[in-house]
Amino acid sequence: MYQPTPADTFLYLLNNRQPRAIAWIQGSASQPQLAGSVKFYETSYGGVLVEAEIFGLPDINIPGSSDYYAMHIHESGNCARPFDQTGGHYNPGNMPHPQHAGDMPPLLGNQGYAYQVFYDKRFSIDEIIGRSVIIHSHADDFASQPSGNSGDKIGCGTIRFMVH
Repeated sequence: MYQPTPADTFLYLLNNRQPRAIAWIQGSASQPQLAGSVKFYETSYGGVLVEAEIFGLPDINIPGSSDYYAMHIHESGNCARPFDQTGGHYNPGNMPHPQHAGDMPPLLGNQGYAYQVFYDKRFSIDEIIGRSVIIHSHADDFASQPSGNSGDKIGCGTIRFMVH
């Protein structure tokens, strides 16, 4: 007998509900083609479902290419270029990297496009409103303190409540 899993609920949310919050990503001066969205859905499991869709990553012009790009929630939502006012990773528990609440899985870009969905219980949507989602030029090494040696900030979006 089939037993529903959390994934069934998550697929329903993605296909039938509006996210509670969204960050519209814009590219840096060096990566103006970069754009996309990171959406945040409340779940009945006490955590947040995060859906990221990013276009125009740096490997876009390399046929068949793939590369990893770090993605983090940063303290400040000030996405004025060159994204130098976003502060450090969102880290209310003062944890070492990569256990900051703002540490997210890396994006896997395939010829400039990345799509991923993941579940996270380290933050609530209310806690991250007004903060930013940052896309970095390199993969996070998951070791270097305080932020993973992930390179330049090439994309930024302020997390805002969705208007329904």
